[in-house]
Order: sequence, then C-alpha cells, then structure tokens
Amino acid sequence: MTAVIRLSLSFVLTLLIAVSGFGIGPAFAADLANGAQVFAANCNACHAGGNNYVNAAKSLRKGDLEKYDMASIEAIKNQVTNGKLAMPAFGGKLSAEEIENVAAYVLDQAEKGW
Repeated sequence: MTAVIRLSLSFVLTLLIAVSGFGIGPAFAADLANGAQVFAANCNACHAGGNNYVNAAKSLRKGDLEKYDMASIEAIKNQVTNGKLAMPAFGGKLSAEEIENVAAYVLDQAEKGW
C-alpha cells in the first residue's frame, strides 16, 4: 500500500510540475486591456491608429513591423525599453509587465489592421 501511495504522490507532483511549467515561460500573460491603456498614455502621441508621425514609413502596421523585423513581442519590447533614433526609451518609466502588455497590444492591433 505504501508503494502505491508513493507512486501516486510522485505522479501527482510530476503532473503539477508539468502543468505549472515549473517556472518556465513568461512570468505573466499579456493583458491587452492594460496594453491599450499603456499605449494610450505613452505611445498614442506618435503612433495613434498604428501610424508613425515621426517616420511614416515605420508604422505599427503588420507589413511595416515585418519589413523592419519588429513583428515579435521581443523586438517590440526591446524597442520600447531601449528606444532607438527618435523613439525615447521607456525602460525607466514603464514596468516589465507594462512593456510586455503594450508589445502584445501592438501586435494584436497590427493583426487586426489597427
């Protein structure tokens, strides 16, 4: 009976670890509603409607994101965090979670066509 209990506990623990990912993967899932709020408060002045009012060729539309290798969460997070050229860095202003959320929001909107 003890061997059966040990085997059952071992199975349950293994299952829990597999289901939880044991800490592997993102620390949080993207919150698109929060991403929309972050975008409205920080990005909208230059990127309203997915446009780029500083450099029109580099909009947030799907085709432009793909053309400039920005069509991934990681690329957008890097751009938002560190800035580049005319875009300021927001790494000191926004939390990692806010940056993750706004990156997911941008990709989601690009897929929808803004």
